[in-house]
Amino acid sequence: MSVDTSIRAVLRAPQVARVLLGSQIGRLPTASGPLALLLFARQSLSLAAAGLLVAAYTAGMAVGTPLLARAVDRWRQPPVLWAAAVVSGLGFGAVALTGGHLAGALTGAAIAGFGTPPLEACVRTLWPALLPPATVPTAYTVDIALQEVIFVVGPLVTLLAVTVGGPAAGLLAAAVVQLAGTAMYALSPAARAWRGVAAVRHWAGPLRVPRFGVMMLGVVGVGAAVGSIAVAVTGYAESAGDRRLSGWLLAAQAAGALAGGLAYTRARPGGPGRLPLLAAVLTAGYLPLLLAPGPVPMAALLVVSGLALPPVLTAVFLTAERLAEPGTVAEAFAWVSTAFVVGSAAGSALAGASAGTRYGLVVAPSAALLGTAVLWAVSVRDRAAGLTTSRAA
Repeated sequence: MSVDTSIRAVLRAPQVARVLLGSQIGRLPTASGPLALLLFARQSLSLAAAGLLVAAYTAGMAVGTPLLARAVDRWRQPPVLWAAAVVSGLGFGAVALTGGHLAGALTGAAIAGFGTPPLEACVRTLWPALLPPATVPTAYTVDIALQEVIFVVGPLVTLLAVTVGGPAAGLLAAAVVQLAGTAMYALSPAARAWRGVAAVRHWAGPLRVPRFGVMMLGVVGVGAAVGSIAVAVTGYAESAGDRRLSGWLLAAQAAGALAGGLAYTRARPGGPGRLPLLAAVLTAGYLPLLLAPGPVPMAALLVVSGLALPPVLTAVFLTAERLAEPGTVAEAFAWVSTAFVVGSAAGSALAGASAGTRYGLVVAPSAALLGTAVLWAVSVRDRAAGLTTSRAA
């Protein structure tokens, strides 16, 4: 008897809708927080300081996420999530109370980022316990596809709060929303019942596995491709004479990613060769953007460029789950998120340093191609290791 692996089957499973919604709400500050910091700094400090605040927040998140996920693996989810949400909220509050002092604002932004609850890693550790094995890949894809909604709703929450209460209100709204989503998730029976696997852990965690570490380099390449697009599209909109176009164009790409993710839920997970194949499709999707046509066809091309991203990330998380040693799964998922964030920041910097719109658009396919090459190497080693294991058996 075949197992129903549809989106409806995933969402109807007990507790899935609750933990998925709670984690999505708790993750809104990943999109609303940087904008809130930008708007606050532009009024209280300067445009240069705004960039520094976002960089401090991103750096704090990149460092804190794996460490917090490691704590989750060793203990339980709720205590770590509660503590992280409180620390992050205090960081946002500290920025709001700095009164224009750059050093204090930078410290607060770094603390806010460092304390970001690792909800993305936590919710993905629950799927094997809540769903049949055949349905787990669908849950990954649904979660990744719905993340696109975060980058639409998050900025809207910030803009609404700033409109009503001023720039500081945007920071406080990020803290409150994060705490509310974390509470909804952490109080669920599934999160409270989850326990890490008892195991002897190496200090390097999942990075001890060479193939996993190499795969993170590939994820950095994918992240760089995605991060470069926002900057390149902004440059395209400015050259077209209307900066407001950038919002619509990026929304078009997000819509493509959402559609691609939902469509991919009908596909089977595939073997180790699936990941580099999907990464190659992602790379191919960026190439037509180099034409830089008018706004309407550009929007259509951006929709196409977004289609393959959720399938790629789904394959990455499935591979991470397979490669991670016992007791390190949450940390492995966190390292994927960190590698993607680091790559995104690097891609944004490269696109920003490029001279001209077309050169900025070159960064995405170039970075994605490098990421594909690395992921292909991981796939070859993965298949070789699997063949060796099967022969030994």
